[in-house]
Amino acid sequence: MVEVERVESLAKSGIKSIPKEYIRPKEELESINDVFQEEKKEDGPQVPTIDLQNIQGAQKASMDWGVMHLINHGIPVDLMERVKKAGEEFFGLPVEEKEKYANDQATGKIQGYGSKLANNASGQLEWEDYFFHLVYPEDKRDLSLWPKTPSDYIEATSEYAKCLRLLATKVFKALSIGLGLEPDRLEKEVGGLEELLLQMKINYYPKCPQPELALGVEAHTDVSALTFILHNMVPGLQLFYQGKWVIAKCVPDSIVMHIGDTLEILSNGKYKSILHRGLVNKEKVRISWAVFCEPPKDKILLKPLPEMVSVETPAKFPPRTFAQHIEHKLFRNKQEELVTKKKDQV
Repeated sequence: MVEVERVESLAKSGIKSIPKEYIRPKEELESINDVFQEEKKEDGPQVPTIDLQNIQGAQKASMDWGVMHLINHGIPVDLMERVKKAGEEFFGLPVEEKEKYANDQATGKIQGYGSKLANNASGQLEWEDYFFHLVYPEDKRDLSLWPKTPSDYIEATSEYAKCLRLLATKVFKALSIGLGLEPDRLEKEVGGLEELLLQMKINYYPKCPQPELALGVEAHTDVSALTFILHNMVPGLQLFYQGKWVIAKCVPDSIVMHIGDTLEILSNGKYKSILHRGLVNKEKVRISWAVFCEPPKDKILLKPLPEMVSVETPAKFPPRTFAQHIEHKLFRNKQEELVTKKKDQV
């Protein structure tokens, strides 16, 4: 198994400058600003806050932004707090304790404690460690990989996953109606109750001595159908909206919801999968809990629904399984990185 240096260990080692693998390319650095200053800005577009009772608001935000702060979502706030407390306590354990849960990407063991490996063309790394595991359906989980400490981790996370699964159904219904489809249509298209997978990734962003040079997570769109995110009220999420990076403010008791590529494909681009990234800072550790609602890898062919395609609006996406879509994105990213690398060498 490859020895991986954890970002947390690096951050705690007392370094004043970050290793070059963490420094972003020139063209990115121009847009990385102080996250706390960015959060104070009142001018310009702001990520919408949507009451889930207002179905039309959710539909409109999904078409315009593809991301929103959901309030009145029906998930008990005390349960959300338990999930966050359990995750914070796990990441508060010594690194060697967390290493007992280490994943091994080289052998395909992706669940567990990890850090990004330099597997892209530029050898670029991100300023985060994480814990990744499948949380729903219950019969597909592997509880042997879940943290045993703290003792409430399994119970709180399992309960939260069940609540999120119900929330996903509500959202799929609202978004189906927004496209003029039968209410249960989108959920069926992504695998229904049996096949839709909920994967949780706890992102841990240590304090960074040079936050203006690094990113916690580089710019990407989510491959999922929907993504639901909790965070520890430290800002960092940025969305690329109308040609500018916009910081998401911290809205108490809300859940951030993203539309992922899967719904963008099914809706033929009516719902947006927005480009986003994570900033870091030198004052506060940031933690986020992202749950990706994903279709099964090979069973379903993802393509624009026939009702979304016409002579005026032809299909924007070719048919691909979820696994093929991920492969396609990885290949495209590699091509882009090679082009960037060549530019830098000129």
